[in-house]
Amino acid sequence: MGKGRAEPGTPKYIANKIKSKGLQKLRWFCQMCNKQCRDENGFKCHTMSESHQRQLLLFADNAGRYLSEFSYEFSKGFLFLLKRQFGTKRVKANKVYQEYISDRTHLHMNATQWTTLTGFVKWLGKTGKCVVDETDEGWFITYIDRDPATIELEEKMRRKEKAEKDDKERETDFLQRQIREGQKKESTEKPTDDSNTKELIREEDGKLSLNLKMDTFKKPTVAPIKNVLSTAGSDRMSMISKSSSRKSEKRKISALEEIIQEETKKKNYMRKDYWLLENIVVKVTTKTLGLEYLGKKGVVIKVMDKYGCMVKLFEPKVKLKLDQNHVETVIPNVGGRVIVVNGMHVGREAELIKLDADNFCVDVKLKSGPATGKIITRLPFEDLCKQHIAES
Repeated sequence: MGKGRAEPGTPKYIANKIKSKGLQKLRWFCQMCNKQCRDENGFKCHTMSESHQRQLLLFADNAGRYLSEFSYEFSKGFLFLLKRQFGTKRVKANKVYQEYISDRTHLHMNATQWTTLTGFVKWLGKTGKCVVDETDEGWFITYIDRDPATIELEEKMRRKEKAEKDDKERETDFLQRQIREGQKKESTEKPTDDSNTKELIREEDGKLSLNLKMDTFKKPTVAPIKNVLSTAGSDRMSMISKSSSRKSEKRKISALEEIIQEETKKKNYMRKDYWLLENIVVKVTTKTLGLEYLGKKGVVIKVMDKYGCMVKLFEPKVKLKLDQNHVETVIPNVGGRVIVVNGMHVGREAELIKLDADNFCVDVKLKSGPATGKIITRLPFEDLCKQHIAES
């Protein structure tokens, strides 16, 4: 009589399914021989075999090396699965382990230096590979990504956020600082003596009375003409002096208005709405070309229609056609060579002698032109740019 197939649901059917799937109990796996046994009897027969005994002799000669290799391979495979499948999310350690052992060819934990999953998780936390925490539901782990590409991407994001603070924000900070200084100056100029002031208090119990007593009509006396003219003239002069003092009070400008007017005069004096010049170093601030060009520096090799330019980047070595709104000036260190790009001394070469980062201005000494040797103070950042010196 032929052997038939096992009926579904019977122990034989379940055993055949497990065998066909290839996943067996971990305690019946021999890592040294890389052999999976189906049951306890098969595992016992394997341990008594000659091939297994030879592998045990090899293991006994250098047990530390085998343990370290198996432990390294296990941790490497576990962390690779954690990084690729779960990323930097907080996940249960047992869930990751179940995903890891579902692979038929995985390296088993009973061949490593860790006897339990808890010990392995604690080792991950001590070595700084993961952030581990224990809860009532078990151990949870969070992978710490130390890949150089990831670190470089985070650094680029930080540089991008720093570059987003453009000239308008810096000018706003500068104006707010000037307003605070002006308010402090006004508060110091105002008199603080309150000795002559008196508080008006109304008496609640006082009674109001109205006196309608009419005096008898008296004939007015005629004063001399000279006295009348003198009193009228004095009254007129006093009124004129009061009106002039009031006008002078109206014409008085506060310290804050004076500061704003001075800043406006400085900015509008001999200024133009274009500032690009050849042979200056600029920095790209636009995002339309891609993040790989954001923050890159280059030299202006050609000015087109006053408002456009051709920029040759230092790294990568490419040429870009940009508008002046897409670049900004570069300020060198003290002692560096600069070119004035706006204002009275536009196009003149100079040397930077002082840098005031708090007020966004510098002091320079002119190196060319009729005013050679003249020192210009408090020159805004946007009115000068670093000069490109070609390598010989």
